[in-house]
Amino acid sequence: MAVEAPAPTPVPGTPLKTLLPQILPALVVGVGSGLLFLGISGLAEQLQHVLWSTVPDALGIGRYSALWMITMLTATGIAVGLVVWKVYGHAGPDPATSGLGGPPLAAGVVPGLLLASTLSLAGGVSLGPENPTIAAAIALAYWLGRMVTRPGRPAPPGEAWVALATAGTFGALFGTPVAAALVLSEALAVKPPAPGHHPAAGGSLWDRLFAPLVAAGAGSLTTQLVSHPSFDMGLPPLDSPGFGDLLTALVVAPLAALFGLLACYVFPALHRAFGRLRHPMLMLPLGGLVLGLLGVLGGHLTLFKGLAETRELVASADSYGAGELLRLSVVKAVALLVAAASGFRGGRVFPVVFVGAAFGLLAPALVPGVHPAVAVSSAVLGVVLATTRQGWVSLFVAAAVAASPAILALLCLASLPAWLVVTGRPLLELDEDGHALH
Repeated sequence: MAVEAPAPTPVPGTPLKTLLPQILPALVVGVGSGLLFLGISGLAEQLQHVLWSTVPDALGIGRYSALWMITMLTATGIAVGLVVWKVYGHAGPDPATSGLGGPPLAAGVVPGLLLASTLSLAGGVSLGPENPTIAAAIALAYWLGRMVTRPGRPAPPGEAWVALATAGTFGALFGTPVAAALVLSEALAVKPPAPGHHPAAGGSLWDRLFAPLVAAGAGSLTTQLVSHPSFDMGLPPLDSPGFGDLLTALVVAPLAALFGLLACYVFPALHRAFGRLRHPMLMLPLGGLVLGLLGVLGGHLTLFKGLAETRELVASADSYGAGELLRLSVVKAVALLVAAASGFRGGRVFPVVFVGAAFGLLAPALVPGVHPAVAVSSAVLGVVLATTRQGWVSLFVAAAVAASPAILALLCLASLPAWLVVTGRPLLELDEDGHALH
């Protein structure tokens, strides 16, 4: 999932004059990104409550009965299919070929993209809000930024608006600017400076990160003030790691990475199978029907984006046996693949967290005495690393899930064997020809 790097900033004689004018645009884009995320998430949650509580209660049907899950997911596929088919811009590009970030879409595509994403989130599709929200924020920031540029003055480069919107939305999604800093620094490390710009050395890296971090801070503060987001899953804290915890992390992370890689290898073939249907009104309703059947197989925990369901799973982990946990992780992974391959609009990181948590809980279920926080965070690290190939994001999400500072050292060490498993392998994203990216 490629992230567009921020535009390299020239290193002039007085860099302060270059950095200070960036603060206001960064604040505006950051706050706007946060409000966009909150608006889409809030609307999706309200619609979800109506579809999964109010309506089935009024009809006297069980909220998560087999009949209602199949009906709702199929209906969601029909609704999203209509948006993709009829709304201007067709709700953006094929989600299987879209990562976190990328070049700006046309502003006219944004309404259809957000509508399709909101319907998917509310309808129980196993996708998150991150990819469409970032894409919409980038498109709007780029469009508005170019519009407000004063005549006669050079417009900021397109990469600048992309960087601000990406950072602001990352800050909003995770409730902290730390994730944005890690992601953008990783992007800068793999993208060489443009001709005529200094490399990121001698402090220039922070010159280039200055405005994106302002946007990330503004976006995260916006969501913190309104909704108090948290990735803390309520796992028991790890106070003092021991050798047993280190062994757990070193074993679970690469095993989870292998599990994630299986999904990455299956994804292109599944995408081609749905692609043979050609029309969104065939692909998406069929995808919705399959998701409904998977929901019947896996239960309500395998529906939706996965964060609330992960907390519920962790809170009741003692009531699940190893076989049930394996079933949950497999069903959720397959549901994610079907949703992304059939054309539903949404992100893949949030549901992957559920997959990692369910897979990680297998360790204490099979080996009593294994610390659940170590097992879950290590598994989340491995699965996110396999599907995104972004090391900093994987470490951040895994550490945030455990909410235990003592576990960070274990995760850093566990990321090394997990990286050896995934490097050079396919990730959960395709190119325009339908081939897996590496």
